[in-house]
Amino acid sequence: MIAGRKASTVASICIALLLLCTSAFAIDPLPFKDAAEEARFRALAAELRCVMCQNQSLADSTAPIAHDLRQEVFELMQAGKSDDEIKRFLTERYSEFVLYKPPVQARTFVIWFGPLLVLVAGGIAVAVIVRRRAKSAAGALPAGEDEW
Repeated sequence: MIAGRKASTVASICIALLLLCTSAFAIDPLPFKDAAEEARFRALAAELRCVMCQNQSLADSTAPIAHDLRQEVFELMQAGKSDDEIKRFLTERYSEFVLYKPPVQARTFVIWFGPLLVLVAGGIAVAVIVRRRAKSAAGALPAGEDEW
């Protein structure tokens, strides 16, 4: 009975420590004026990429630079900047890498349309191969003979 009580106490302490550790990675709360401003901030942070992390948004990243960039975005919002102005500021500073959806331009053409072009080219290649095999299989049988 005592061993069971000790085990449950140890388990409770471990769970409490794990919960405390996860709260250390939470995003620092910012003093938003209202819910609309908070929603705008969250949407903007989701559209911007952490410049240090592999494929994480500012909203998802726990990296110190992501914290700094979230603070920068918040300060720019407080200064009355629009979403486009904030994105332009960060793009000038960190290049278009900071944007999850870079604008469609000549230099981003491959990013936007490359996967579609590869898919179309693959479909054409498969169609050509299937037609060639069908023609060669039909030509291999002598006229008037059945496979049976």
